[in-house]
Amino acid sequence: MKYYAHSADNPEKPWQTIVEHLEKTANMAGEFAAEFNAEEFGYVCGMLHDLGKYSTKFQQKLQGAILSVDHSTAGAQEAVNLYGEALGKLLAYCIAGHHSGLSDYGTAASTEGTLFARLNKIIEDYSAYKNELNLVSAKTLLNLPIKPIDEYQGFTLAFFIKMIYSCLVDADFIDTESYMSDTLKPRGNNTSISQLNDVFNKFLSDMTFNKTKINIKRKEILERCLSMAKSATGLYSLTVPTGGGKTYSSLAFALNHSISNNLKKIIYVIPYTSIIEQNAKVFKDALGDENVLEHHSNYQFDNKDFEDIQAINEKLKFASENWDIPIVVTTNVQFFESLFSNRSSKCRKIHNVAKSVIIFDEAQMLPIQFLKPCLLAVSELVKNYGSTAVLCTATQPSINELLPSSVKSIEIMDNPKQLYDDFKKVKAVKKGEMDDDTLAGEINRLEQVLCIVNTRKHAKEIYNKLKGNVFHLSTLMCPVHRQETLAEIRQRLKDKQPCKVVSTQLIEAGVDIDFPVVYRSIAGIDSIVQSAGRCNREGRLPTGNVFVFKPVSEYAKIKGYLERTAKVADMVFRRYDDPISLDAIDYYFKMLFDVEGEQAIDKKDIIACFEQKSSQLEFNFQTAAERFKLIESNTYSIVIPYNEAAKKLLNEAQFSPYPRGAARKLQPYTISVYEYEFKTLLKNAALKTINDNFTVLDIFEKNYDQSTGLIIPKDTYGEAIFA
Repeated sequence: MKYYAHSADNPEKPWQTIVEHLEKTANMAGEFAAEFNAEEFGYVCGMLHDLGKYSTKFQQKLQGAILSVDHSTAGAQEAVNLYGEALGKLLAYCIAGHHSGLSDYGTAASTEGTLFARLNKIIEDYSAYKNELNLVSAKTLLNLPIKPIDEYQGFTLAFFIKMIYSCLVDADFIDTESYMSDTLKPRGNNTSISQLNDVFNKFLSDMTFNKTKINIKRKEILERCLSMAKSATGLYSLTVPTGGGKTYSSLAFALNHSISNNLKKIIYVIPYTSIIEQNAKVFKDALGDENVLEHHSNYQFDNKDFEDIQAINEKLKFASENWDIPIVVTTNVQFFESLFSNRSSKCRKIHNVAKSVIIFDEAQMLPIQFLKPCLLAVSELVKNYGSTAVLCTATQPSINELLPSSVKSIEIMDNPKQLYDDFKKVKAVKKGEMDDDTLAGEINRLEQVLCIVNTRKHAKEIYNKLKGNVFHLSTLMCPVHRQETLAEIRQRLKDKQPCKVVSTQLIEAGVDIDFPVVYRSIAGIDSIVQSAGRCNREGRLPTGNVFVFKPVSEYAKIKGYLERTAKVADMVFRRYDDPISLDAIDYYFKMLFDVEGEQAIDKKDIIACFEQKSSQLEFNFQTAAERFKLIESNTYSIVIPYNEAAKKLLNEAQFSPYPRGAARKLQPYTISVYEYEFKTLLKNAALKTINDNFTVLDIFEKNYDQSTGLIIPKDTYGEAIFA
């Protein structure tokens, strides 16, 4: 009797046997895991994962019987039978969860979905596999290829399970896709890192720079990065002042370091979706669209009319599933939530993070409440998976004391303090308390000025008090609206025309913009430094002025962590003449970590999910995934019919049988609001629903301002909303 894994709709197409599927998946998973010396683990998981399909019930289901069959538990139980309690459990997590996700281990009293329950479950007989497969011979091949981090051995083992799981589910997806599809999907066949380096070097040689003092220093930074790129893999920091050319220099380091250490890809991790397009464009211009995957919630893969563009987009769309492409530009949210997810669709990419250079742009913006598990995950990638991580920032917090004892960061720049002095182009001045009328009066007397505040409501209030050529930026504006506004601001600055801008902190990180004067509402020193990076950026003035003020407006109130960072910043201003110097920044972060305490850097107790019962290999993958949310879910998405393109997409979405795909295309026209704002908009009949999936702003002309974005009713103004 033949046993089948997959049936075909086409009667002419032969069904795929279980043996064929297991062998192809095993070989592919083993190949993926070989990147971190775990080929046997990947191979065995691939051979075991679908053993349950050898049951009579599953074969009947393929023939058309309406049956519910658990085919994942069999391989998990057989893993323990064949390889013992310890190694068997490691494999069992991956196999049992290859469809449903990595579960918690659980106890005798646990619900059905835990690994404990699965390993003790009575299931359909699958022993027919023994007539076709010989699995015992693989038992002696299994040796753990990882070195546990002494203080966190449970985390090390759990991370290894996650990486093997990623290899398994990606291989399973690809083989199933290959069988089911009548055409070969555009995967792989990527340009090599060496070829990309040649392209980048030509791009740099073709660029022309004025021989200003700043450009000379930028070239020195680039040369230092190229020199350090020859070093071994590890954890590095790149402390370069704002405007020092970190984007090009870090890319040059990454490309050359990859060649020196035989690494396979570069992953650029950026804090905000609002700035990621700018960085991705830099890489695409330098390396070609087809070599750069831009992967975040606002990106859409357009099926344009040109055949070559269609082919590129099709390839990038598939690469977004598993990051099988040389350059990935993504966000903190996408990167870390994938590492801590337990779902197969999110986890399938993470094995491709091994043997990579991972650049964390604006690393000081790693979320402090998850800082410890984030740094521990990065340490694992460096220590056990052959990767190099670069913490790239103008305001490097002292993180060595937060890292495991066996992992320490190396600074790429030989003298960051001297660099700070070389690039010092601004002076930060504390102005004390200011009401909105006084603030608006000072801004109105200036031709070109940027004012950055902490809340969306405060930004709108100040904007309404300004006169002349005034612009507003906040997340109440949909991404397309913000991009158009930024383009107009840049053009006016370039043409030396009057330009007054009020923005939330979304403008601080990575937005290439240059004002002679910046006003900044009191915030953390890291935020103030980023604001200073928007002032006299090109050094055209002897000194630019950054005025830090304490707002007294009711719309400017901040709470919780942001309030505490502002208080610590106040201490820095009292202690240092130059509150944005590297010494002041170091003091700020040390004081902040003291104020927040050890618990604050793992606020959701993520690490405990892997350490509490690590000696029994009892890990809580599902609980950790549920806790690890960089963006809390108390926000609601609203689609803005901003222009004709948005309206056309909404018309398509109204009748689309694939709402997820439509949602991705609509992201550039989508904003998020908090629950109480959402309820107020509903009460005011400002929203409508289409296709049961999309909440859309109704009567655009009434509810959306072409300058400031979504109109939030005044009766919600009692609470501060950020960004």
